[in-house]
Amino acid sequence: MTQAAEPQLANEIVVDEIFPHQPATIWKALSSGDLISRWLMVQQGFEPRVGSRFTFQTPPSDEWDGVIHCEVLECVPPRRLVYSWKSGVQTAAGYVPRLDTRVSWTLTPHDSGTRLRLVHSGFDLPRNESTFRNISTGWPRIVPKLMAVAAELT
Repeated sequence: MTQAAEPQLANEIVVDEIFPHQPATIWKALSSGDLISRWLMVQQGFEPRVGSRFTFQTPPSDEWDGVIHCEVLECVPPRRLVYSWKSGVQTAAGYVPRLDTRVSWTLTPHDSGTRLRLVHSGFDLPRNESTFRNISTGWPRIVPKLMAVAAELT
């Protein structure tokens, strides 16, 4: 497995992995709210359908409540899932830069199982520089957790 995200454009993070499972197995781990909460972070309200709005909860910091607001933008089982990823807030006491990005998961059959390509794009740099750096190191640690959950499904 790749241990670091590949910067493709200045404002996107790419993780490209081969999983030893069929696309349907990976899809199940990507598209089940309960399973997502196991490998990514606690989610609330996820449904694998276009227009579904949901949230992720991460530990709060400074003035930010730790909530990531998402909406499913594309859902093509078992090939592609895309959702918005928005967070940040401006308050009287401080400013956590607004993040208005997109996470795309693409699954392609491969001789060894499934090629998973994650692209997290749309970072407004330099405004989102700190968040971009944090997420750049985070996704490569998350993808192995996804693989572990998928392995339990086979």
